[in-house]
Amino acid sequence: MLLSKQKKNRNANARRLLISINVLGSAGPIRFVVNEEELVAAVIDTALKSYAREGRLPVLGNDIMGFALYCPHVGSDALSPWDAIGSHGARNFMLCRKPQPSTENVDAAANGNGTPLSRRGSGSWKAWLNKSLNLKISSH
Repeated sequence: MLLSKQKKNRNANARRLLISINVLGSAGPIRFVVNEEELVAAVIDTALKSYAREGRLPVLGNDIMGFALYCPHVGSDALSPWDAIGSHGARNFMLCRKPQPSTENVDAAANGNGTPLSRRGSGSWKAWLNKSLNLKISSH
């Protein structure tokens, strides 16, 4: 019982943030309120559930390990799932699928060749993210 009261008091002292998450390929952002101490992994989970509940397209699924959350103020690296969402001082984020290794890359590695025959689609989401960030920054 004492632990329950301490948890309630800690949550009462935590700041709540309205965050906006843009999903790559979706029409608009998802907005919801979180505690600033909430882990990035929990925020990704909430975003995927909200996205599915709203019936948005494209269908994303619910595997949080298949997604990465990015913050334009931090740079082009994904946020760690174990970071607190409020630790970056931002309220706008981008949710993207993690790149899946293509069968060509796996085949090339298995053959000892080390280089895939085609790089089609590789890194396209990172290029898009960097281009989007550069456009937003340079437009001011």
